[in-house]
Amino acid sequence: MSEAAAEAARAERPAKSSAFHELEVHSVKHYTDTLFSFRVSRPETFRFRAGEFVMIGLEGEKKPILRAYSVASPTWDEELEFYSIKVPGGALTSRLKNIQPGDRVLMGKKPTGTLVTDALRPGRRLYLLSTGTGVAPFASLIREPDVYEYYDEVVLTHTCRTHAELAYSEELVERTKNDPLVGEEAAKQLVYFNSVTREEGARTGRVTDLIRSGALFEEIGGKPLDPEHDRVMICGSEAMLKELKEMCLERDFIEGSNAKPGDMVIEKAFVGEGV
Repeated sequence: MSEAAAEAARAERPAKSSAFHELEVHSVKHYTDTLFSFRVSRPETFRFRAGEFVMIGLEGEKKPILRAYSVASPTWDEELEFYSIKVPGGALTSRLKNIQPGDRVLMGKKPTGTLVTDALRPGRRLYLLSTGTGVAPFASLIREPDVYEYYDEVVLTHTCRTHAELAYSEELVERTKNDPLVGEEAAKQLVYFNSVTREEGARTGRVTDLIRSGALFEEIGGKPLDPEHDRVMICGSEAMLKELKEMCLERDFIEGSNAKPGDMVIEKAFVGEGV
């Protein structure tokens, strides 16, 4: 094709929306038949707070197909990581699950969300309660140096259906405790508690039941949730969000926001898969 013809062909293509970055995929890792993560290039101008989400998508026939994804990498990372479920027949993930290094994805330019430390009042212990892919925003938070300055202890819980689905968080915690930047603090202050709901294991049960029975606190050596010194972030399945919110409100926790910090925050923009 001549240079003139190529120029004409480019002119005929619809212009991409200025609302999106077009980013190259650097790596993809499949954890199970239903879960995978991918890393993409990071625009020099892109800034976000740990715990925020952004729109991720692919070009469609008429318009981009987009879904909300938490940024799973820390704010200082040179790449951006995302953790995803593969939804059978899903408009986006049925295609996104097949991406390979070198492919390109779309990312919105405006990160937002409530799972940020700015939305919480000062406290001594931070609980990060998650199910399924709801662990993604916490993958960012536990690798932030400021989090270990704000809190004496950071408790990450992750509940999934099977042990295989815990692989992402297990790898994440091990990597964090050996990280040159936050490893020393994480080794002392980060507590990891996981459980499964559809297999037998060392810990079996929904996180809501393990909190209600006191099993979680007994194992980590803590006391029941107390708004005087505990702060809570929640991300996961719809049922889990509803139940944990009710449990916290019953204990006099006050829900916070970016405009008015409180004792607990919940990400309402999207929910993870049920467990």
